[in-house]
Amino acid sequence: MVRHIGCRSPLAGAAAAPDAANRKEGEKPMKLISWNVNGLRACVGKGFLDYFRRADADIVCVQETKLQEGQLELELPEGYRQYWNCAEKKGYSGTAVFTRIEPESVRTGLSDGDDPEGRVLTLEFPAFFLVNVYTPNARRDLSRLDYRIAWEERFRAYLTELDARKPVVVCGDLNVAHREIDLKNAKSNRGNAGFTDEEREAMTRLLAAGFIDTFRHFYPDRTDAYTWWSFMPKVRERNIGWRIDYFLVSARLAPHLEDALIDSGVMGSDHCPVGLLMRDPAERPEG
Repeated sequence: MVRHIGCRSPLAGAAAAPDAANRKEGEKPMKLISWNVNGLRACVGKGFLDYFRRADADIVCVQETKLQEGQLELELPEGYRQYWNCAEKKGYSGTAVFTRIEPESVRTGLSDGDDPEGRVLTLEFPAFFLVNVYTPNARRDLSRLDYRIAWEERFRAYLTELDARKPVVVCGDLNVAHREIDLKNAKSNRGNAGFTDEEREAMTRLLAAGFIDTFRHFYPDRTDAYTWWSFMPKVRERNIGWRIDYFLVSARLAPHLEDALIDSGVMGSDHCPVGLLMRDPAERPEG
């Protein structure tokens, strides 16, 4: 089924799929995937759709689509709705969500709705909010660090506002390695973009506001688990990477979590997909 990209609005005509709230107890958990594709057109040419079909996820979130309206026709399996937030600048940033579960509402941006870089896309489901995010990079020379930290403050306030209404699932490229075990060469990268004290502290404050890093929830001490690698020769082959792509959830969703995934063997981008297996929060957790 061919679906045409339309930024900032859902696509008409997608076939309906059963809502997660209608799943019977004992059925498989919800599967959510997030992937910074570093240009969706390029990634489609490198196997994106093959991976999409294999993953068979209920919800797939992508970042850095780098698309404008009308630039791509994306053929997804039957039953997926598509929601887009494109940057005003051509070939830059952008987020999208492909979901088999129909949301109650969709919005772009933070509380003020202003999002010219297409960085935030929020879908409201009956039992939780899903926030797909591409956090601004501080840049190699840190010229955008102040902007980044100010943006982090607004983002945390937005998530806290949502969390007061219902639990939140946050996924995307957060552009920070939070702990030293989240990158291969912590000592030599200290102070570099993505591993400054300011960016790491912003993540600490976000988690302290009532959110869980789901990968560390299940694998608190695992090393050599990365989601981004430089394009420099042999870097990915030698697994010299950073873990900067996340699923965060409201702490009260912890009883519903089943596993966190990093699909490091999936190519097509300088990032790999990350995933979350979660029982629908509308269901009563076992035990």
